[in-house]
Amino acid sequence: MSDRRSQLESLSIDREDESAPGGISIPVMIAIVLIFSALSAGGTWYLMRSAAPEAQPVAALPAPAPASETPAESPAPASARPAQRTSGLVATGYVVARRQATVSAEITGRISELLVEEGARVEQGQVLARLDDTRARIQLDLLMAQREAAATRPRALLAQLNEAQTVLQRAETLAAREIGSQAAVTAARAQVDSLTAQISAARADYQAVAAQVRAQEDLIDRHIVRAPFSGIVIAKNAQVGEILSPASAGGGFTRTGVATLVDMESLEIEVDVNEGQIGRVTPGQRVEARLDAYPDWRIPAHVEAIIPTADRARATITVRVAFDERDTRILPDMASRVIFVE
Repeated sequence: MSDRRSQLESLSIDREDESAPGGISIPVMIAIVLIFSALSAGGTWYLMRSAAPEAQPVAALPAPAPASETPAESPAPASARPAQRTSGLVATGYVVARRQATVSAEITGRISELLVEEGARVEQGQVLARLDDTRARIQLDLLMAQREAAATRPRALLAQLNEAQTVLQRAETLAAREIGSQAAVTAARAQVDSLTAQISAARADYQAVAAQVRAQEDLIDRHIVRAPFSGIVIAKNAQVGEILSPASAGGGFTRTGVATLVDMESLEIEVDVNEGQIGRVTPGQRVEARLDAYPDWRIPAHVEAIIPTADRARATITVRVAFDERDTRILPDMASRVIFVE
């Protein structure tokens, strides 16, 4: 038994040699040093992080222009430019035409021909309609016949005047020779004066009949309805066979006009601005117009004029806004909203 114990003791390792002074082993000491080093490094990092100033966000710098771009390059389109700041002044109104007319004839007559339809474009002086001019032409034929008769009368009187002057000369010659009487001379001179007066009257009659012919021709021309200016027909107010009378109140078969014509080049917007805000509007000021029919379409415009009168009931002043660009989508009486650009 003692031999076996002695053998086991001989196999055991004596660790006293590995111990450091003071009885602490070397591995334990290394572990302690590592722990203290880690704690020291962590404390130093924490203190430095808390003492460092907080980083500020850096704004992104614009990218430099490509080298290929030159100052002569065309400017960016209007859609790519930043939108201009607009004031808070907003007004509403309607598209109106400065030149709009219901075209009619100057006389009363039955419409025999109508040459336009809604939406047609007409030029100034173009024939829109014709009235029945049968009776006017008959009267013109009569007057022209009277003019021809009046033209022949002075020629007949001239022939008589030549004969009367010959008789007067003969009477004066005989009277000078004391062959003829003075009474014959007086009678011959009276005949000459009478024929001269008749010729003057005949010529005046001719001028009067000629004036009547011109008046009748003008009356026939007034049976034709022409466009007073170039524009678009927006309404046809009469039909063939109806009576056209500009002096009538309308109704039934009597019409006061054949068509309504609008000059599309004269379209503009009329808006009402509150009296308290009219100081923010000046002539020539830029305006951004938007039609209710096209809410996303921004139309450049400007203040054309400020009407120098106020509406007492609504406390507003009317402002005329003219379009800078013309477009076929802009139509009369469209509702519009305008923003006055600062």
